[in-house]
Amino acid sequence: MLSPTTLAAAFDRVTEYWSPKVIGQVNDQLLKAAKLKGELVWHAHDGQDELFYIVKGGLRIEFENESVELKAGDFLTVPSGVRHNPVAEEECWVLLIEPASTKHTGEEITSRTRSLEEQLR
Repeated sequence: MLSPTTLAAAFDRVTEYWSPKVIGQVNDQLLKAAKLKGELVWHAHDGQDELFYIVKGGLRIEFENESVELKAGDFLTVPSGVRHNPVAEEECWVLLIEPASTKHTGEEITSRTRSLEEQLR
C-alpha cells in the first residue's frame, strides 16, 4: 500500500552530518535527505548531475572560479564533472536528487564518504 511521508519525518532518520539517507526513488534517480555542517571535500561526479534543494538553513557551494549561496527554498543543479565543495556554516537540511550510480564524494575518499549501502540504511 502506498503511504505518504513528510520531509520532516525523512530528516528524522538523518542522525549524522554528511551522511545522506535515501528517502525515495523516481526511476533511476534517488532522493536523499542530508544534514550538513562544516565542509565536505572538493569533488566531482563524472557522468551525473546533482540537484541540491535547501529545505532548512543555508549552503554555500564553492566552485573553482566562484561560489553560490543558497537559502531555504533555493535549488541548484551541479552539472556532471564540475568540481565543487559544499560548505554549511550552520546546520543545513538538503534534499539531494541524483542518479543511483552517483558516488557520494566522487572519486575522493575521506572519513565522511558514505557508500550507497550506508545511505540505504
